[in-house]
Amino acid sequence: MAGTSPLGQFSYLILDARYEKVRQGAHVIDSAVLVAYGVDTRGLRHVLGVSVALSEAEVHWRAFLESLTLRGLHGLTLITSDAHAGLKAALRAVFPSVLWQRCQFHLQQNAQAYVPKQGMKKEVSETIRTIFHAPNRAEADRLLKMAMATYEKTAPQLSQWMEVHIPEGLTIFEFKSSHRRRLRTSNLAERVNRELKRRTRVASIFPNVASCERLVTGLLVEISEGWESGKAYLSMEE
Repeated sequence: MAGTSPLGQFSYLILDARYEKVRQGAHVIDSAVLVAYGVDTRGLRHVLGVSVALSEAEVHWRAFLESLTLRGLHGLTLITSDAHAGLKAALRAVFPSVLWQRCQFHLQQNAQAYVPKQGMKKEVSETIRTIFHAPNRAEADRLLKMAMATYEKTAPQLSQWMEVHIPEGLTIFEFKSSHRRRLRTSNLAERVNRELKRRTRVASIFPNVASCERLVTGLLVEISEGWESGKAYLSMEE
């Protein structure tokens, strides 16, 4: 578990998981790299912690999240992430009262698996985007109901999927409009991932979990220091 410095009050938490190849005995395994990003009460971004393990199952996520609370993380009002394996259960256990926003970008991608015809994919993507870009939650819910009705016969699996999963991407409407664009997705993490990939591909295969965690942590500390000394990511003024 990487990261031992005390934390404090953070308004927003963004969670992400990526994979690196790590040697385990005679085998090479894709090990899960869990990363937590935070936005503090001044609107500055921070990398809060990193953990590398053999999977992103609930036990790994739960231990990682608990390590953040033990270091003093508190005050969260929203957690943004994709629906990573085991994460939802871990969030319910560790942060049961904090609202969760499922990444809208990944929801758009997930929806395509339920579109029965190639020719419908662009239309479905635009329909979902319209829901996400609605001016308020009431209008988003209305547009969602219309979409479900539209696809009930032509794409019944899509309609059922939308009913269950699209609302997970609408939590952001509880927050002020000036924060929605940057908190409705985990794109902050995606940008960092591109930099991590550029730097870690030199190693190709890590000899063990510890070496992977050391390198990734070092890179993220460097990124975090740049954020903390730079301009605010969000304006926290009322």
